[in-house]
Amino acid sequence: MSLERFIPFRKSDVISMCQSLFRKEDHPSFIEFAELFASVIHFEYHKRLEVLKDNYAPFDPNADTQLLTNLSETEKLTCQKTFAQEFSSILNAANYEIITDQDLQDALTEESLFKVRLEVAFDDFAEVVFYRRGASTKNETLSTWWGFRKQTISFTNYDRVAVFIRFKDAAHFANKKIKPVGFEPGATIIKLFQNVPKADLEMLFPNSEVRMRPIDKVIIGASAAVGGAVVLVTKLGASIILVAALISYWLGLRNDNVEFTQQHLISLGLGLGVFGSFIFKEWSKFKNRKIKFMKALADNLYFKNLDNNAGVFHTLIDAAEEEDCKEAIIAYSVLLNFKAKLTSDELDSEIENWFEQTYHCQLDFEIGDAIAKLERLDLIVRDGEYISARTLDDAKSRLDARWDNFYQY
Repeated sequence: MSLERFIPFRKSDVISMCQSLFRKEDHPSFIEFAELFASVIHFEYHKRLEVLKDNYAPFDPNADTQLLTNLSETEKLTCQKTFAQEFSSILNAANYEIITDQDLQDALTEESLFKVRLEVAFDDFAEVVFYRRGASTKNETLSTWWGFRKQTISFTNYDRVAVFIRFKDAAHFANKKIKPVGFEPGATIIKLFQNVPKADLEMLFPNSEVRMRPIDKVIIGASAAVGGAVVLVTKLGASIILVAALISYWLGLRNDNVEFTQQHLISLGLGLGVFGSFIFKEWSKFKNRKIKFMKALADNLYFKNLDNNAGVFHTLIDAAEEEDCKEAIIAYSVLLNFKAKLTSDELDSEIENWFEQTYHCQLDFEIGDAIAKLERLDLIVRDGEYISARTLDDAKSRLDARWDNFYQY
């Protein structure tokens, strides 16, 4: 499994980790630098959040406010396109990776960990994109053969999964018997989940439907066949033989007269009633088993769902802001304390080795993003392919000036 870009430490912890690289007398100055840097990044992400909110408003399924003007279909499509691009950019900044079509197909073919088979109507969607962050291999012990056998399986688990889905317009659903439940045609929904096994990605679709697994159909079918045969033999056997003889007499297949009394009719009626009750019981058993599976799906999603729609990009904005701050502060701190000019690759190796040796954490540090942010804020100096960090006082002065510009704005 490839290394993750995600830095699995909180921003405040990262600042403490970087602070340990400086002399004790420089700690107050470094903390001031970190707070200034975080403030500048926070202001920039606030503006990005407003862009997301404005472009998501026309098709927010949970909106409790009215739009000042009605947008044309062309304007709505423009909003959707702008939102999708900015949302994807935010996810990338938060170090989420896109889940490929092959991963989704694997999820549909692999057996679910909680033993529920789902079907998804993919033709209902105009656009589907899944993102994940924090992939790891986990083990879980499952019970099989009614609990008589235990089986330990290994599976890929995603710590976070973000879902972006846009439904097709009303024309697509006009002739469909099943309409999207809880979502309007043309709506865009986004969701955020935690601890999702790769094999269970299909349960995150809003239109997934529970289907009986082949083994469940075999169990119910075999039970119904055996039980039905017993009922037919014990309750309707004599009546069926008598009715068959009567039909044969009417068709001229036998010469002996068949006497069908009132008692025979009562026995036949009682037998049919018992058989009908058995059929209803088996049908109810099938429905109850399906309800049980639907409950298992609902319970599973209840504990995995983190946020929905507008709430998701508020959460992701915060995550992206944290990752940007962590990456840049780490790169600046290591570069400043190295006391020499380094290339991007050299700095990347130094940071990754520092994490592995000091904190026993392996990651694929996003050096390109970190250097781009530091260059944009003029906190480093480039000399060809080599870079060096400005002093703490110089860096704070430049951040102060940028913050003053924001305040005036």
